[in-house]
Amino acid sequence: MALTIASTGFENQKEIPTLYSCEGDDISPPLHWSGLPEGTRSLVLIVDDPDAPDPKAPQMTWVHWVLYDIPPSAGLLPEDVKSGDLPPGTREGLNDWKRIGYGGPCPPIGRHRYFHKLYALDALLGDLGEPTKDAVEKAMKGHVLASAELMGTYEKGR
Repeated sequence: MALTIASTGFENQKEIPTLYSCEGDDISPPLHWSGLPEGTRSLVLIVDDPDAPDPKAPQMTWVHWVLYDIPPSAGLLPEDVKSGDLPPGTREGLNDWKRIGYGGPCPPIGRHRYFHKLYALDALLGDLGEPTKDAVEKAMKGHVLASAELMGTYEKGR
């Protein structure tokens, strides 16, 4: 069985509800996964938008959420999960607002794609402080057993 990630809040390649955006309550969507490969010691979740600032002329990938050292036994992240409610042992990195935690879709122009990327690792990454996405990706290099992604789209107030 392959690693998969899904949400009960939105379907893959469909629109992300306003609830999870800056125009709504800006809460994290519920996420669940299955198919962890044997030898998985931790998981990494990175949520980013490669269409910033304008999907017609993207210039950067905007990072919305960074979690690492998620225990394989977790199986899910509930809707509106806060730092204190993350599975024990889960560590957080900085998003591109330079803060810890989830920041929902808030595109300045056009319809953007939001990738929820899950990685199964054969190691714990340990305390990296408050790492950026780049620092987490560098630390997990050579440890990725499998990966999966869930993509949703969002466009502000039509």
